[in-house]
Amino acid sequence: MSLEMQPMDSQHPTVSIVCPCHNEEDNIEPLVKRLQKTLDNCPELYEIILVDDGSADATWRVIEDVSCRYPSVRGLRLSRNFGHQNALLAGLSGARGQAIISMDSDLQHPPEVIPELLDEWRNGAQIVVTTREPDNDSASFFKRKSSSLFYRIFTVLAGIEIRKGSSDFRLIDREALAILIKFAGKDQFLRGSVEWMGYRSSVVPYVVESRNAGRTKYNFRRMIRFAATAVTSFSNRPLRAGIWLGVIVGFLALLELFYVLTVALSGKSVPGWASTVGVMSFLFAILFIMVGIIGVYISRIHSLLQDRPTYIVTESVGLPQATNHQAAKRVE
Repeated sequence: MSLEMQPMDSQHPTVSIVCPCHNEEDNIEPLVKRLQKTLDNCPELYEIILVDDGSADATWRVIEDVSCRYPSVRGLRLSRNFGHQNALLAGLSGARGQAIISMDSDLQHPPEVIPELLDEWRNGAQIVVTTREPDNDSASFFKRKSSSLFYRIFTVLAGIEIRKGSSDFRLIDREALAILIKFAGKDQFLRGSVEWMGYRSSVVPYVVESRNAGRTKYNFRRMIRFAATAVTSFSNRPLRAGIWLGVIVGFLALLELFYVLTVALSGKSVPGWASTVGVMSFLFAILFIMVGIIGVYISRIHSLLQDRPTYIVTESVGLPQATNHQAAKRVE
């Protein structure tokens, strides 16, 4: 599907809520109920966009059902699992509101925080990011520490500061979203892209809630892949690091050569197979690390040159119309 922004019409909503869903059949209706309860107290027209990212369970059937009973709900179904960031991009591209809020569908991002995001937007912020309260973070110790380490490394390598504890739970103004959609590409790290744009922003803290149902989809392998994509999307410093590694290793090799010559001239030379093998192993390790880093960048270039669509929408449900708090009431 094209990444073009959807055209506005005379009845477009003011607020769009975008929620990627992957195997979240038990979370969809509780999410919609809490969103409706929260948004019914807001004066703006709104829509809720649920994006099924190639779920293997009954997620799409549940989305179809709630879209029939809740006029505010629209659903998009992707042809397969394209990944969280691409599913989020699909929803953002289809959003028609002036203020677009993205959040997860497992209810760890509490809908009750949305009025605070809208208040910041009404006060002039074009991007409102959220940060987890550290004292109430329910994530595991490993995930908290690895996340903190990743943000520090990303800030150093990319030169873009991402606030500690931030996530894809944010509000973005339509003007900023139009720019984001224009340069969003394959395997885009939207969190970094939003910070890179530099629009007026504010921060709203929130308390992370426990998952309503199901298990997290981010295992260790996906976390590593996500981190690699983020760094290589915004920085070429890992490539330049190879130059410095070469200088350091070359200096160590000169020291080794000086030591060998000193021992040889003193007549105390002994078979040096251990030191030779050690130095060669070290050099080859550095070499293969750098080849691997170069390979990651070449892989990204290859993916971009293929120019495949970032996502493919096969089905959609729900009328693309604005919903106010009266029309959003559940249809019995």
